[in-house]
Amino acid sequence: MSMKTIGVLTSGGDAPGMNAAIRAVVRSAIEKGMTVKGIRRGYNGLIDDDVFDMDIRSVSDIIHRGGTVLYTARSPQFKTEEGMAKALATCKKHGIEGVVVIGGDGSYRGARDLSLHGVPCVGIPGTIDNDISSTEYTIGYDTAMNTAMHMVDKLRDTTQSHERCSVVEIMGRHAGYLALNTGIAVGATSIIVPEIEYDFKRDIIDRINKTKQTGKKHFIIAVAEGVGHVEEIAKKIEEETGIESRATILGHVQRGGSPTARDRVMASEMGHHAVELLSKGIGNRVVAYRNSQLVDDDIYEALAKNKEFEYDNYEIAHKISI
Repeated sequence: MSMKTIGVLTSGGDAPGMNAAIRAVVRSAIEKGMTVKGIRRGYNGLIDDDVFDMDIRSVSDIIHRGGTVLYTARSPQFKTEEGMAKALATCKKHGIEGVVVIGGDGSYRGARDLSLHGVPCVGIPGTIDNDISSTEYTIGYDTAMNTAMHMVDKLRDTTQSHERCSVVEIMGRHAGYLALNTGIAVGATSIIVPEIEYDFKRDIIDRINKTKQTGKKHFIIAVAEGVGHVEEIAKKIEEETGIESRATILGHVQRGGSPTARDRVMASEMGHHAVELLSKGIGNRVVAYRNSQLVDDDIYEALAKNKEFEYDNYEIAHKISI
């Protein structure tokens, strides 16, 4: 079944590269002779009828911009029967036959529900957390890692000058992928993630003391957002070691900024792939990146998968950070 009109929305937390994905969706669809409707503020846009026509020029000069020109929001109302009814009425009003949804697992659940009500959806993974089980890579992850890395590099200058220990909280919600790989990139003495239970003395104090004996006088401890308590950890480190310790929460700056080349290219490829699926009348799918290629999965299967943590990288970090 060939579609004439599709919608595109971004949902959940913003991620660098979302604009590149929007651009790819709009231009790929128009190239196929389709009409594209922009939906503002995620699923709220369907409920509130915040929908507008998009053309080739609607997405000019956005590929390099962070955030999302369609804005984003979470929508508890969309989970209700009343909210879904309004969303379906909006789709019918504008002739929207399919929707590309750019976001995380919560956005995928909304796409699944919309598909079940007769509006085929294709999900594109967009989150800095890289915690979507069906894909090895999510849009925004590379940019967020680079942002966190550069911030810790700057922090290290002060940490080294004052011979301190800096305990740095890195975003990632309930997942430790961002903290792990940022920690490796900055040479953190310890990396603490929610996926692996840690012992304060063994994994932090003993490692600091061992490293100190080799002549090192400043230390970086990378802590995932899902673990938290960086103020408490810093206080305990200073009490146990006598080393002046400070806690730093990098915060939402990690979600912003111009996307890296990898995020721009990946987002463009995923956006194009999503339109290819909808142009064939295929919905209830999510785009994924696995084994160095783009694939797509049934949305139910994608939501049911469990993502394996990068234990090998964690072991590597443990061995080379002394």
